Amino acid sequence: MSDAQPTDPPDDAEMRRLFFESPAWDERYAATDRIWSGRVNPVLATEAASLTPGRALDVGSGEGGDAIWLATQGWEVVGLEFSRVARERAAQHATDAGVADRTTWRDADVRTWEPGEERWDLVTSHFFHQPDQRLPDVARRLAGAVAPGGTLLVVGHHPADLGTGARHGDPTWLFTAEELVPALDQDAFELEAVEARTRTGAHPDGGTADFTDAVLRARRR
Repeated sequence: MSDAQPTDPPDDAEMRRLFFESPAWDERYAATDRIWSGRVNPVLATEAASLTPGRALDVGSGEGGDAIWLATQGWEVVGLEFSRVARERAAQHATDAGVADRTTWRDADVRTWEPGEERWDLVTSHFFHQPDQRLPDVARRLAGAVAPGGTLLVVGHHPADLGTGARHGDPTWLFTAEELVPALDQDAFELEAVEARTRTGAHPDGGTADFTDAVLRARRR
């Protein structure tokens, strides 16, 4: 018989601290040598295959997997990340991969970040989520960073993933691609993909499961 007492699940405030604040992410990254696989997200690999390399912005770049992959494909990449530990790790990974000269890592909280005058040929964000349905505002600002003729690619966990048991937190933290469409200027952007895509991936409890990604791809005219 165990003396351990049952642990109550985190309340909403604690979940927000764990998932949406930089100190908690610094702690999470510092607790292990690697959180993510280091491999490119499959949707990015698929969608970037049709693009001519230029300047790319990777939003929520984490340990650098997507940004480094883009750099190996010939892109000049800026990674935005609010975790200092993740940025330092990404920079080391880029050095190890031989693409340090093609990657830049910037401290930025995309909840308040503005692109200013800079524009990129590809603006990509994978699995960046926000509570309180604030992601459309983020998508609007990311769209503002896309150069003429450039591509916006936003990918996230679809609400269908709640059925896998692999996603936690408020269901409104997840999104569909359709929910982001109103954030784009329809006169300025041509929608190229607004869909849910199913893929097989590793389940955190072991084995594999079918997951659904929300995928928005749009091209600035």
